[in-house]
Amino acid sequence: MKIIKRSGSEVTFDISKIMDAVSKANMEVVHSERLSEEQIETISNNVESICKEMNRSLSVEEIQDLVENQIMNFRAFSVARKYITYRYKRALVRKSNSTDKQILSLLECNNEEVKQENSNKNPTVNSVQRDYMAGEVSKDITKRFLLPPDIVDAHEQGLIHFHDADYFAQHMHNCCLVNLEDMLQNGTVISETMIEKPHSFSTACNIATQAIAQIASSQYGGQSISLAHLAPFVQVSREKFIGQVRDEFEKTGIDASEEKIKEVAELRVKDEIKRGVQMIQYQVITLMTTNGQAPFVTVFMYIDEVPEGQTRDDLALVTEEVLRQRMQGVKNEQGVYITPAFPKLIYVLEEDNIHEDSKYWYLTEIAAQCTAKRMVPDYISEKKMKELKVDANGNGQCFPCMGCRSFLTPYIDPETGKPKYYGRFNQGVVTLNLVDVACSSGKDMDKFWSILNERLDLCKRALMCRHYRLKG
Repeated sequence: MKIIKRSGSEVTFDISKIMDAVSKANMEVVHSERLSEEQIETISNNVESICKEMNRSLSVEEIQDLVENQIMNFRAFSVARKYITYRYKRALVRKSNSTDKQILSLLECNNEEVKQENSNKNPTVNSVQRDYMAGEVSKDITKRFLLPPDIVDAHEQGLIHFHDADYFAQHMHNCCLVNLEDMLQNGTVISETMIEKPHSFSTACNIATQAIAQIASSQYGGQSISLAHLAPFVQVSREKFIGQVRDEFEKTGIDASEEKIKEVAELRVKDEIKRGVQMIQYQVITLMTTNGQAPFVTVFMYIDEVPEGQTRDDLALVTEEVLRQRMQGVKNEQGVYITPAFPKLIYVLEEDNIHEDSKYWYLTEIAAQCTAKRMVPDYISEKKMKELKVDANGNGQCFPCMGCRSFLTPYIDPETGKPKYYGRFNQGVVTLNLVDVACSSGKDMDKFWSILNERLDLCKRALMCRHYRLKG
């Protein structure tokens, strides 16, 4: 007769192990409540007989359940209680040992699962290892305490995938759209320090990178910012430079027309845009956040997101500079220009830039050249997105995805009656293994739909676990 161990291997049934376990529990209780040697032997024999009658290999857990029942049949409840407690403690030890082994293996850089889990993290770096250590503890707590057993089982069997269990223990959300406009226009607070409205485009870019780093350290998903929120500060810099140039010309005795002053100031504006865009590019890829990686950032380039006029033209200037710098790339440690991983870029195709005679057609040409060389930006069709994302007011909306690919649902803010996207986030992800549903149905369509409904219910309950976890 065989039994199935927890490792999945089969071994020969050994009655002496049952007798030893019951005897240890028996010795933990007072003498008057103990079982006799004959009773312990009878319990063991009864379990063996039941196992033989099953005509299959039982698991260790099933056999332990039988032992508990047999002890209680003899009304030895104190012994049963000790046996159950011992069994529980052993289960905790096994689980803790598993976590310990996972942590030690990642510290020695021989944990293949961790190496392949996230290409944005280098598992040999100390800060990354610390994040992975915390992640292993979170996974353990999630499986043992925070998720219902059937959801854990479905995840481990590959029926569904409960993403980011390494962060689930904390009250953290996934991806977001950064409300950079609010932070820049109204000021913000970073690390208990008041940050007021910036007085130049480059300062706005610097604040944006600091906000990006803080956000990346407080969530586990990607984030998106829009150049439309930075574009108004080009005019702030322009007005500052016009005043500076006028003062410099007056102090140096240079007689220049207002047109010439603005021309010189515009040269400084373009240099300011170049420095600001370069700051975002290099800060994003060199900053190290608390989760051991560079921030996963997407930059959204949508010309019609700002009103027509100077601000839109300034947004076009910033967009052009972003595309040209991405085409150039950044230097690696050998001094060779390469394609940086971040920020991701999204360029929106719209009526103002898809026709050869349109005002911003030149930007689409530059974007195409950038795609040919660097495989970015990604593209969104304003026309198609507005057909697919219609809000409660009946208006089509065009807005960025969060980080890489997740889009928010259309939403009208009840306080303003207007659409709201920036400042919202994604609570987390659960994936359904649709292939397994099909394979499990055995080509029976009725069975397919029945299994699919069951699995979708699992996914919904898993997602609600995320919702309630965030609520606290």
